Amino acid sequence: MAKNVASFSRNLDWNLLKTFHEIARCGGISRASRTLSRKQPALSQALQRLESQLGVKLCERGPRGFALTDEGMLVADTCGSLNGLVQQLPKKVANVTDDVAGRVSIQVVSCLVCDHLDSAISRFHGSHPKAEIIIDIKTWEQVAGALLRDEIDIGVAPASALRSDLKYDFLFEEVHRPYVGPAHRLFGRTFDDPGALAGEPFILTGADEPGALTEYRTRHGLGRVVAGLSEHLDGAKRLTMLNVGICFLPERFAEPDVQAGRLWPLIEETERPSTPVFIITNPRAPKKLARQLLLSEINGSLESH
Repeated sequence: MAKNVASFSRNLDWNLLKTFHEIARCGGISRASRTLSRKQPALSQALQRLESQLGVKLCERGPRGFALTDEGMLVADTCGSLNGLVQQLPKKVANVTDDVAGRVSIQVVSCLVCDHLDSAISRFHGSHPKAEIIIDIKTWEQVAGALLRDEIDIGVAPASALRSDLKYDFLFEEVHRPYVGPAHRLFGRTFDDPGALAGEPFILTGADEPGALTEYRTRHGLGRVVAGLSEHLDGAKRLTMLNVGICFLPERFAEPDVQAGRLWPLIEETERPSTPVFIITNPRAPKKLARQLLLSEINGSLESH
């Protein structure tokens, strides 16, 4: 018998145990050959390899037929137990998936509108109602730090630069346009040239403003006159509808208020800054089944569209 148990288990070809299980169950190589749809010489060779690795003779073959040795019966019994455990795996995994509990912590930038993400979270909750979902609103700069400190499981945000120690999966392209409220003197007007708004008072969103939008504003001279400031888009939109100034807002976020006549986009659709939004994770974070299942739902939602 093998002297070094750890080395034996590492080097053992587990397929040999599966083959021997069938040989013992069928009562011989010829019957096992038909069951496994494999040629007899291949099964004989597999049996010899297993005997060589174990250092014992597992069966007797001759004129009197096929018979297991004492060692062979012991190994066959062990193979039967292993086979039973393997057959139970799908049910056990399904039960684990059905009973997923724990907590999934997500940080998103303010007022993010994404149907794919929402439907994935909804399906995840429907499949795993015992799992607790926590969503917190942070600026895009704070999300990366929280992931690296293992404070959250998933981040949803744009990124000015992709860090090598985080994983970024594209979610959607967020498009921004400048808007004004209903009593603003520019309400109802549309401009081809963004530079025409350079002298107008703007409402800025501070650290919550994506880098691509900051570059766009700077290039066209927008925001040099500051009328208001809010780190969160809800507050910025409120100031805009109160006619404090012009504000860049995500199109999907502003769309219901445009339809209701509370906001008006000033720039033509051909000239709009956009920024990619990512699902961000830390590949070095401790493994969590709930997080992985939610990520699978999000990926599935993206692949179906």
